[in-house]
Amino acid sequence: MTALHGGRPVLETGQPLEQATAAIVLLHGRGASAADIMTVGEAVQQPGFAYLAPQAAGSAWYPNPFTAPLESNEPWLSSALETVERLLERVEERLPASQVILLGFSQGACLALEFAARHARRYGGVVGLSGALIGPDDAPRDYPGSLAGTPVLLGCSDADPYVSAVRVRESGEILRRLGGEVDVRIYPDLGHEVNDDEIDEVREMMSALVRRGQAGGRPSR
Repeated sequence: MTALHGGRPVLETGQPLEQATAAIVLLHGRGASAADIMTVGEAVQQPGFAYLAPQAAGSAWYPNPFTAPLESNEPWLSSALETVERLLERVEERLPASQVILLGFSQGACLALEFAARHARRYGGVVGLSGALIGPDDAPRDYPGSLAGTPVLLGCSDADPYVSAVRVRESGEILRRLGGEVDVRIYPDLGHEVNDDEIDEVREMMSALVRRGQAGGRPSR
């Protein structure tokens, strides 16, 4: 299934995984690239972090809007989810999931949130910037597992032309029920973009992982 999105190089910066205290996986939006989302990585730069950004085939993780029926985005969606899973498996050879942040913007945010919900456990953090859980309003949300206190940040504008604040708030409630420590921030009149408040909050989330790693020594698998 990964063949659609698999086999492409992953853009990596920061500390090598073998030396990193923590890692952040960055997922780009529709029509963008790993290099584009890595600009967010540069904005939140923290010591001790490995930064990894996979590239979607054709610069899109799935072809239709995130609110479309799930089957209309297959098999691309399953391939995208599996691409994230395989990348995390590689990261977890060096670091536990509790020292890994999943971050996405736009379509990448939708992918990050959907992946975390379908693979609920304790992550270092989950960040959805201008995104929400994937599927139509009546999509089943009976996800198994627990996020076990994972910090979750959802940020979006109330004027975003692609993602409604209602869907973002609903996603926050679902992730809260899954055990996430969810912070939903709706910003007035910003459009479809990342803002300084979100960057500051992600930096603080990352700093907490660095402090945790330093306090307990480099975490083991």
